[in-house]
Amino acid sequence: MPVARDIMTPGAECVGAEDSVLDTVRKLTDKVRRLPVIDGNRLVGMVALADVARTLPDPQVGDLLEALSTP
Repeated sequence: MPVARDIMTPGAECVGAEDSVLDTVRKLTDKVRRLPVIDGNRLVGMVALADVARTLPDPQVGDLLEALSTP
């Protein structure tokens, strides 16, 4: 029976718990909608495009989504 390692995407992106929101947004592209957040070697959470959008003032949300949707 296959294990997770057999079906995972190698070289997945992640962000550090202390990485800036700007660096996180740069990694969120049209192909990446969620990123694992690590602290050292420990997974501490996930950040999604929606999480970033919820923290921005309303006018910036549209700008962010437009920028991420543009190839």
